[in-house]
Amino acid sequence: MVPDSLIDLGFWAAAIELVGGLIIAGYVVVALWALARWHAPERARLLVAEGVIAGLSFKLAGTLLKTILIHSWEQLAMFVAIFVLRLVLKRFFEWELAKVRHAERTG
Repeated sequence: MVPDSLIDLGFWAAAIELVGGLIIAGYVVVALWALARWHAPERARLLVAEGVIAGLSFKLAGTLLKTILIHSWEQLAMFVAIFVLRLVLKRFFEWELAKVRHAERTG
């Protein structure tokens, strides 16, 4: 017999999003450590951008899993707003990452 928590999609969506949050927090801690240790702000920016991109991928996956649980138009509108916001943030951080990497190569 399978426990109910293993079937609950809301639980799995929250767990996946938690992993994304932990990834982002971990990268921020490493970036702060690099900044304090080596005084390298460009490296810290690169680490934060990489962490946000990786973490937002998990958070987007969790949000997509929640689509199965949508039962009203209000929930659908909230889902779309959150999804678009996370997608825009991810694209922004990918752009920032490319900019920092380009600066490292040319500088």
